Amino acid sequence: MFTQVAISQLYVLDQDAALDFYVNTLGLEVRTDIDLGVMRWLTVGVPGDSREILLQEPGGPMMDPETAAQVRDLVAKGAAGGFLIFYTDDCRAAYETLVARGVEITQEPMERDYGIDCGARDPFGNHFRITQPRA
Repeated sequence: MFTQVAISQLYVLDQDAALDFYVNTLGLEVRTDIDLGVMRWLTVGVPGDSREILLQEPGGPMMDPETAAQVRDLVAKGAAGGFLIFYTDDCRAAYETLVARGVEITQEPMERDYGIDCGARDPFGNHFRITQPRA
């Protein structure tokens, strides 16, 4: 029936700030940035990976203003459910790079059954993990 996940979505409170963070801080690339009239369609992705992340501000056309305000509050608290896992070849080096770039770290690298990983948050409260899978 399905062949792949193409686009996943995260709520962000400011698309320009999100673009700066995901591209200039994390090293992702812009895939699409267009004004659809009712919203800005802004996607980024890991270079070499076809999957995209839609960085969407809460609001129309899918939400009325009251709902959008509630979602913005949840995003700011880190409770909107946004979550990503990025794979890397070297978790500890990625961690050091993120620390040097001022990224909020929620967990330092740890050995796990599945590999090494650490946790961080974007400027809007969305959690992400950096995982170095076991060979």
